[in-house]
Amino acid sequence: MPTKSWHSLPEYQALRALMESGTTSKAAVRLGLSQSAISRSIASLEARTGRILFEREGGRLRPTSEAVQMNRRLDPLFEALDRIDGPPEMAQETLRLIAPPTYAHRFLVHHIATFLKTNPHFYVSLDVAPSEDVIRGILDRRFDLGVSGVELSRNGVKLTPYRSATAVCAMPPDHPLADQKVIHPADLHEQALVALTHRHARRGQLDKVLQANRSTPRIVAEASTSFAAVDLAKEGLGLTIVNPFPIVQYRADDVIFRPFASQIEYRSYFVTSDDRPISAVTRSFMRHLRLHTAKDPFSHKA
Repeated sequence: MPTKSWHSLPEYQALRALMESGTTSKAAVRLGLSQSAISRSIASLEARTGRILFEREGGRLRPTSEAVQMNRRLDPLFEALDRIDGPPEMAQETLRLIAPPTYAHRFLVHHIATFLKTNPHFYVSLDVAPSEDVIRGILDRRFDLGVSGVELSRNGVKLTPYRSATAVCAMPPDHPLADQKVIHPADLHEQALVALTHRHARRGQLDKVLQANRSTPRIVAEASTSFAAVDLAKEGLGLTIVNPFPIVQYRADDVIFRPFASQIEYRSYFVTSDDRPISAVTRSFMRHLRLHTAKDPFSHKA
């Protein structure tokens, strides 16, 4: 006689909490249980369904595709439970956001402020870190959304194009090349140049362009961020070649930007997990950025 099928709400609650929080400790706090209780519920659910739902990698639990599919199928159940319990109190859903300094300072700060003013029921936590840490933070599930200008592909990470741009030269208004509509590599020969440090992939691209055109500028300083390079150029040290987005939106009043005739292109990306559903607050903030990013002559929607 076949065994009667049965369902356990605590098991489903443990699955959903673990999927959304990323660790058994956070899932336990969320449900008011012990970590062992969460682990037992997941083990029981795996035994009952005959599916492996989580795999341990480097000390962390990673959901399998079966877990992702099951979690999606549970949406109607939890929506029905919410309706049965009546309208819940408005909770502050948190967006854990990470971005490198060029995006975080001023640009994202401004958009976070406007986003929260129109969505007071949301809460944003912003972390500023190098682009490599953006990818790692999404992989480790410490963040929900990253913004990055570096295409670092990893399994488990999804890169969604956000903005595209071509390289520009940035210089003070009194620079000898400021009157030119377009700056060519040959124009930089023996010109003072503020360069990005060699850890930037774009530095290697620029070096190849200059070598191909037999152009040798005088490198007078290096900077680890585009904002710092533009600010050094603004102080009269020379010119610099950078991604115009989003810097041009904040430096157009005191710095001259001119197109740089090269094949150097840039893309900005939204970085999300590829094996977790995107939360409502994450989707809302991505939409907010797309709708409210100001137009500029050097970048466009990707």
